[in-house]
Amino acid sequence: MSRALVLDTETTGFDPLTGDRVLEVAAVELVNLVPTGRTFHVLIDPEREVPEEAAKVHGFTWEMLRGKPKFAEIAPAMLEFLGDDPVVAHNAPFDFGFLDFELKKAGHTVIDRARMVDTLALAKKRFPGLPNSLDALCRRYGIDNSMRTSHNALLDVQLLAQVYLELMGGKQPGLALASRPAVSAPTALQLEAGPVARTPRPIVPSAAELEAHRAFLGKVKEPIWLSLLEDAPKPEA
Repeated sequence: MSRALVLDTETTGFDPLTGDRVLEVAAVELVNLVPTGRTFHVLIDPEREVPEEAAKVHGFTWEMLRGKPKFAEIAPAMLEFLGDDPVVAHNAPFDFGFLDFELKKAGHTVIDRARMVDTLALAKKRFPGLPNSLDALCRRYGIDNSMRTSHNALLDVQLLAQVYLELMGGKQPGLALASRPAVSAPTALQLEAGPVARTPRPIVPSAAELEAHRAFLGKVKEPIWLSLLEDAPKPEA
């Protein structure tokens, strides 16, 4: 059994070192690349104002998040859910950077970077030079993302789980083909055909054709066909 977690965070900005904080964490569990239905999702009081630019991206304001748990309060449950398995994220260094900051601040050990799986890096390797945002990958793989009007972490991880499956080889259509009933093709043994009668139709050259052929052979040194010509059927008078 192969277990992995698909994770996403929403934040107040781009850099925890300048005071930005995590305000939402979501993760879904995959077993053998298939979602099990187990999820982890929390909204977090970032303990600071949410800039208007960030609020336009994910839709959260500080007023909406006041009274929610602080990161230190949700960290133990998050770490328990993640366990020791690989953690998949799109542009994973961004999410890991924020989680490193928050976990250290809360007195916890950071998540081992060896567990990090970056779907953005995987997509760039598979589709070099093409747009590889989550929306672009959903369109490329035919995944319905019409409900994604803002960056909601729980919705994003559900979409990313489908993208990750495709990046790892898709739904393995060969298995689906193998499950279909076999269709027997007709063989020669199944065809019933009687013998075909054919009437021989020998080709007898005319006297003019034979004379033209003799004239041609007269130009050839030691023609081996001359004896055959003498034995050829004679045209009818």
